[in-house]
Amino acid sequence: MSQIESPRIVSRAEWTQTRKAHLKNEKALTRMRDLVARERRELPWVKVEKEYVFETPDGKVTLAELFGTNSQLIVHHFMFGPDWNAGCPSCSLEADHAEGTIVHLANHDVGYVRVSRAPLAKLVAYRRRMGWTARWVSSLGSDFNFDFQVSFAREDLEAGRLYYNYQAIEDPKYFSEELPGLSVFYKDESGAVFHTYSSYARGNEEVIGAFIYLDITPKGRNETEIMDWVRRHDEYDVGPEVTACHSG
Repeated sequence: MSQIESPRIVSRAEWTQTRKAHLKNEKALTRMRDLVARERRELPWVKVEKEYVFETPDGKVTLAELFGTNSQLIVHHFMFGPDWNAGCPSCSLEADHAEGTIVHLANHDVGYVRVSRAPLAKLVAYRRRMGWTARWVSSLGSDFNFDFQVSFAREDLEAGRLYYNYQAIEDPKYFSEELPGLSVFYKDESGAVFHTYSSYARGNEEVIGAFIYLDITPKGRNETEIMDWVRRHDEYDVGPEVTACHSG
C-alpha cells in the first residue's frame, strides 16, 4: 500500500474554507449525474426480436420469463467463462454489493439476474461458496453474451477483431473472452421485451459502493492498475469478523 506524502496541515478555519470550495464541485457533479440519469432514461429502445433461452435450476427459461412479475430487468453480465473454475473477482465485488439491493429493487418493479456462459453447475457451486441469493442463469449455447458484446470468440481475439464499450478495441491482446457489463430491459403489457440500456467497463463503477467509500479516503483506491487490489471476499487476509465493530 502506498504512503501519503506530506499532507498539508492547516487550521480548522482554513480547512473549512477549502472544503466549502470543493463542495461546489461536488454539487456540480451531483447535478451532472442527475442530468446524465435523465438523458439515460430518455434513450430510445430496441425491441428484442431473438428468443434467448437460459439454463436455470428450474429448467429452461426465456429472457421474458426472467422478469418475473416486474416490468424492468437488470442483467449483470458476470464474467465466468465455460472453462473457468471460479467467477471473476471484480464481478464478484459488484455482486457482493448487489445482494443488499435486490429486495429493494424487487419492490420497485425491477428484477435482477446474473448471466454467465459457465455451465449451470459451476454457477450454482460458486453462488453457494459466495453465499449469494440473487438469481443466476447460464447462457451457455446461447448468443446472448455475444449479441450484447460481453463474450468474444477466441478467433476474433486472435485476429484482433474486438468491439467493446461501443468501439473497436485496437489492441485486444489485453482483453479476455469474457468482459463485464450491465444491461437493462423493459417488458410491456403484451410481453414484448425491449433493450433500453447497457454499460461496460468503468461505466459500471457507480453500483460498487466500495469505490465510493475509498474515493473519500486520503489514499483513495490505492491501486497501480484498475482493481488490482480486489479479491473474492473469502480470499482476503482480514475477514469481516475482525474488522467489524463489537459492542459490549
